[in-house]
Amino acid sequence: MATPLSASKLVEILRKEGLTVHEVRNWRTHNRNTKGPWGPVNGVMIHHTVTSGTDASVNICYNGYSGLPGPLCHGVIDKKGEIHLVGNGRANHAGLGDSDVLRAVVDESRLPHDNEADTDGNRHFYGFECINLGDGKDPWPEAQKEAIEKVSAAICRHYGWSERSVIGHKEWQPGKQDPRGFTMDGMRKRIADRLAGKSQGSEPDPKPTPSKPSHAPFPGSGFFHNGQKSALITAMGRRLVAEGCDHYEEGPSPEWTDADRKSYKAWQQKLGFKGKDADGIPGKTSWDKLKVPAS
Repeated sequence: MATPLSASKLVEILRKEGLTVHEVRNWRTHNRNTKGPWGPVNGVMIHHTVTSGTDASVNICYNGYSGLPGPLCHGVIDKKGEIHLVGNGRANHAGLGDSDVLRAVVDESRLPHDNEADTDGNRHFYGFECINLGDGKDPWPEAQKEAIEKVSAAICRHYGWSERSVIGHKEWQPGKQDPRGFTMDGMRKRIADRLAGKSQGSEPDPKPTPSKPSHAPFPGSGFFHNGQKSALITAMGRRLVAEGCDHYEEGPSPEWTDADRKSYKAWQQKLGFKGKDADGIPGKTSWDKLKVPAS
């Protein structure tokens, strides 16, 4: 779980991922925040629009309908693979879904069958509508699928999430079928490859190097002491923020401080540790569960 991105930060990370981003009208202040909470955020949800044509689809997602006001998502992904940002904040895209699915997204574990609609998804998910009729016949151009991959990877990378934090609407709300035309397992594999530094269509390295672990190994409790400076501490702090264990005033930094200790203590307590086992100094069990990305 994590604090929602600011409008500027969202644009920044999407463009850094190599995406073409269009800012639509007053999208930076366009939201449904007066109707319910926005955040903490836990993942990314992919939809199809059941429409055709970029301009018409973007307008519908920005404005909504008489019975469902916009924004209907945060961004629209067109057939060329370009992103049209239409909302910043709570959006009418996810609706009520299965609490067990949300729990699996938070835990980044295997998704259960969605058989309930008891949890507000508009609060917890970034939503991206992809222009497609959803009839099983309308094609999905590679540029569009690559953009879905990039959008998802950009957000996951920012929060330190894995590909398991990306789901389809059909995996969240009973009765939904979007996105139709590709599998979410296949898309998650693409996202995982991108997060690991691979991309679709890239040529193999003629001199393969041993793969690095996706998560940083535990450096030992003695590593964490006043005056210690390391990029690993920054990465750890970002994961703590993503898990809702945030006792930072200005955000994580490379230097170990009391804010890191307090934040890590909150993580240990979240895992159920008590007393001396929740002293704010990382141990191997809690560290492995935090899944700090390897540099």
